[in-house]
Amino acid sequence: MSGGFDIYVAGVGGQGIGLLSEALIRAVDYAGYVVKGCDTHGLAQRGGSVSSHIRIGAEAHSPLVSEGRADLVVALERHEAVSAGRAYLREGGTLLWLDSTWQPLAVRLGGARSAEVADVEEAASLRGGRAARVAPVAAVDPRSHNVVVLAEICALGLVPGLRLEHARSALADLLGGAALASSLALLADR
Repeated sequence: MSGGFDIYVAGVGGQGIGLLSEALIRAVDYAGYVVKGCDTHGLAQRGGSVSSHIRIGAEAHSPLVSEGRADLVVALERHEAVSAGRAYLREGGTLLWLDSTWQPLAVRLGGARSAEVADVEEAASLRGGRAARVAPVAAVDPRSHNVVVLAEICALGLVPGLRLEHARSALADLLGGAALASSLALLADR
């Protein structure tokens, strides 16, 4: 991969951002690329915003993705997709988002409106990018939607050189038993 590739992952505490980002990092490593990453965990316990930075390529000397530089923004929630897309998506990048909502406090208190699909699409178009929606799978435990998103990243070829086989190997490193079996089944559905 020449020139590097930056990914910014955003969501809400409890959605599995840590597992998704670690699986992405390991999958990219299995694909044969140099990768660096870091997470923010501080608000995860409170249901607040959580993010991860992933940088791919030998020229990535810091794990932090600069604002406006992410080739791919991945969001596990609609409000986070809007804010992360506006802040981190590079010109012409891709915003992949799970169409779910965890209402921020301002929305619950009536001080702000809930983000709509059009808001996410607008966040991508402001950067000349594209928005790719991932529909939640009704039969899947919501805690596993991070794996659905990982499968979509691989299936759509959003990270150059990353394939489902790399994701399978990464998940096998991180999970065991029933959690691994159900996660691998989600990948197989792609």
